[in-house]
Amino acid sequence: MKSAAETEPAALTQQARKVIGAQLLVSVLVAGCFLLQGVWESLSALYGGMASVIIALLLRRGVRRASQMATISPKKSMAILYVGAVQRFVLVLGLLALGIAGLKLNPIAVCVGFAVAQVGYLVNTRANVKRATAGKLKNENLQK
Repeated sequence: MKSAAETEPAALTQQARKVIGAQLLVSVLVAGCFLLQGVWESLSALYGGMASVIIALLLRRGVRRASQMATISPKKSMAILYVGAVQRFVLVLGLLALGIAGLKLNPIAVCVGFAVAQVGYLVNTRANVKRATAGKLKNENLQK
């Protein structure tokens, strides 16, 4: 039987996949809505959504690295999280600037695609936290 320390990373990875999958779905749906205005607007919205997905993937990678490092050095673990936050912030600015200024994508569609995908990320993350908390409470009550 696996210990809680062994099963927790696997559960986090599975939750992260679900959240990122939901983000992808939301991005495609937003792009579909923008398809009514034209293909270019739809591609612009999809670009914004994909920028959000890339950021979520980087966050997932950083959290995984930080949790592995936490047992060795909590200070290095925190540093990994802080450096990752700065990297993601700079990358968001760079990707949005590239899409809007470099590729001449529709700015409104890019921003809406990014924002809605971010909201999808937040909503799904919050739902996963609530489910995990409810599951832990249920297990604690069963053990009593």
